[in-house]
Amino acid sequence: MQQPIRIPRPADDATLPAFAALTAAHIVMPADAATLASAIGELLACPCVGFDTESRPTFRVGEVSTGPHLIQLATPTQAYLFQVAVPGCVEAARTILQAPDVLKIGFGLKADRSRLRGRLGIELANWLDLGTVLRYQDRKGQVGLRGAVAGVLGARIHKSRRVTTSNWASAELSEAQQAYAANDAYAALQVFLGLPAEQQRLLLQLAGAPPQARRAKPGQPRREDAAR
Repeated sequence: MQQPIRIPRPADDATLPAFAALTAAHIVMPADAATLASAIGELLACPCVGFDTESRPTFRVGEVSTGPHLIQLATPTQAYLFQVAVPGCVEAARTILQAPDVLKIGFGLKADRSRLRGRLGIELANWLDLGTVLRYQDRKGQVGLRGAVAGVLGARIHKSRRVTTSNWASAELSEAQQAYAANDAYAALQVFLGLPAEQQRLLLQLAGAPPQARRAKPGQPRREDAAR
């Protein structure tokens, strides 16, 4: 993997202005053929979309997650929430997630990819996990969504633990759940768009690289180069 992209770490994000989150008017939950078709068209028209999933939490030792129960995809202007239990939603989400020409951008995508493959048979294509490429300028360890929003966008995003651990398998998601889920995907996209153009280009090149090149350490030759 290339050298990480360094971002500033604000001393106290509580003093930052609130992140300009999507409101209910810009959050869509497709539930019929017409809205699903419209969502697919809008998302396929975007070169980059924000991406995340939500799963009903597990609380007992040994309990296996049955998620994902919700798949979130966001454009620069709105977010689409695909409920796995709603007919047609998995197929619609699969169209976007497996599309090679649409870059899916998020944080901590390893678990999302595993659950999508294991439960829904979806192979995520053309993706970028910002958590693996962003680092603070003066600190080790990965950067999460909240830190990236603060460091790149100079804003504060609220993450409610009560909503995080709510029932994402519910047929009726509350307004708070919808806003939380939509803005997780939307904020990831905004972080990417908030990076300097040169850094965006570098990350686009990384996303388009073969898997073995993504895993290569700095200074380590790619497999195909070593074979020459």
